[in-house]
Amino acid sequence: MKKLLALTSGVALCASGALANEGLQDLMSDPGTWAIQMGNYANHRYSELDQINAENVGDLKVAWTFSTGVLRGHEGSPLVVGDTMYLHTPFPNIVYALDLANDGRIKWKYEPKQDTSVIPVMCCDTVNRGVAYADGKIILHQADTTVVALDSETGEVIWSVKNGDPSRGETNTATVLPVKDKVIVGISGGEFGVRGSVTAYNLETGEREWRAYSMGPDSDTLMDPENTTHLGKPVGADSGTATWEGDQWKIGGGTTWGWYSYDPDLNLVYYGSGNPSTWNPAQRPGDNRWSMTIFARDADTGMAKWVYQMTPHDEWDFDGINEMILTEQEVDGEMRKLLTHFDRNGLAYTLDRTNGELLVAEKYDPAVNWTTGVDMDPASDTYGRPAVVAEYSTEQNGEDVNSTGICPAALGSKDQQPASYSPKTNLFYVPTNHVCMDYEPFRVSYTAGQPYVGATLAMYPAPDSHGGMGNFIAWDGVEGEIKWSIPEQFSVWSGALSTAGDVVFYGTLEGYLKAVSADTGDELFRFKTPSGIIGNVMTYEHDGKQYVGILSGVGGWAGIGLAAGLTNPNDGLGAVGGYAALSDYTALGGQLTVFELPD
Repeated sequence: MKKLLALTSGVALCASGALANEGLQDLMSDPGTWAIQMGNYANHRYSELDQINAENVGDLKVAWTFSTGVLRGHEGSPLVVGDTMYLHTPFPNIVYALDLANDGRIKWKYEPKQDTSVIPVMCCDTVNRGVAYADGKIILHQADTTVVALDSETGEVIWSVKNGDPSRGETNTATVLPVKDKVIVGISGGEFGVRGSVTAYNLETGEREWRAYSMGPDSDTLMDPENTTHLGKPVGADSGTATWEGDQWKIGGGTTWGWYSYDPDLNLVYYGSGNPSTWNPAQRPGDNRWSMTIFARDADTGMAKWVYQMTPHDEWDFDGINEMILTEQEVDGEMRKLLTHFDRNGLAYTLDRTNGELLVAEKYDPAVNWTTGVDMDPASDTYGRPAVVAEYSTEQNGEDVNSTGICPAALGSKDQQPASYSPKTNLFYVPTNHVCMDYEPFRVSYTAGQPYVGATLAMYPAPDSHGGMGNFIAWDGVEGEIKWSIPEQFSVWSGALSTAGDVVFYGTLEGYLKAVSADTGDELFRFKTPSGIIGNVMTYEHDGKQYVGILSGVGGWAGIGLAAGLTNPNDGLGAVGGYAALSDYTALGGQLTVFELPD
């Protein structure tokens, strides 16, 4: 494995690129604001604020709270632009604008009228990962796939467009990414046989600019057979259909419900695609390209520059949608533009984001057992592919056979809960799941708008370990190993935040907001919020004072049993039984809690 040396701050990265959305760029470079869900285009979730630091974080107290009026899982975080905080909820996707200069008075409220029939079509709770801000607009992608741009001052609708069709299983849970004069949006619904896509809409008018599918002919995937590469080699003609049987690519999954990042200098948008449909691998022979793939696309045209498929012919539902974290580091004495991705499959990847060269692929949870590792020899016929352990191969074990003891479980060593990168420590801070599963695939037929899963799952804590279902880890990008690890009773389903104050924040499913030392992982602060935390920690400054905010409201895939009142252990795609004890520690809620230091 090549050694990496982190040298630069991500703040400089997102401040470059004059052709990007300059207003949003300026806001992201101001540490007092929180203008985008990821903190910056590089997905660092890092703040230069240091008023709250390792020496005084233990003195934090509640400054104020706000009830969202909605139950179910609260993912994502608020935004703060100027004197206004923009707050979102799960379905029905209410948006609040709160006046921070006037005791949090509600400036406006937008409550879309959505058909409740979309709720049962949403795979894993009615979550939404937040709104975006750009050019005086708040952009919301609703559960029913309506993308709406609101006037940030009044809440009035400027434009609205439908991105998908819930009657066919298409829904949305993700945020959007404003880039230049466009808004980049994805789609959910892999468990309903949806064919994944990414779409760019005009920021000013809502007009569709381009759409790129995860699989299909080159005209659909926006790939150039000669110039789009996979591990340095041209993908060839119609690569998005060549590894599918017949027309199954039309219901192939590969949905795009995760996070997006952007390099303004390269003008490339980065994201990952999800599982192929169905979960029964026997029904879809081949590599099923381009599911489970990292994409680098031109922001203006949508054309793919390079791709890398992490889990060919997925057998475990290891979606590849987790965030791509962009850093500039030294590799073998040469400065490189890098992309780091903690995949559901339990492997942490580092690639050169200019060309897709694979540099690192290492397990970031020692429990991972479905693979012995990735072939890192460029001269090998299996270069870049994970070696599958036969005992844990649901394909090799066959249909109607229960493959047991597979680690990680389908929700991965990490799901969508975003990690953080600190340029001060050169460490990634990663919320993880420490969960294994039994997996029994069965034959299933496709009907538009109906579940297209084809597997029964059971989840449980990783055996021969600390007995819990999660860890919060610091990942050393130089050594490719865990620097320190904090065991947790349940999966850590909250997005992390690191700061220049040498503090890292995260939340737990029981409802604790925790602050730990960025260097050692020692706990410095904890506070029990009213409900389990699956939101992402954020920070901002107002009137010269730093605040830390977190949404609590238990739910998401891990908390779906509690959020939706499910009791059958196999419901919730296997999560209900694994997280049954969660109801002993928390209850439903929907609240923002904001913390400050005492005066």
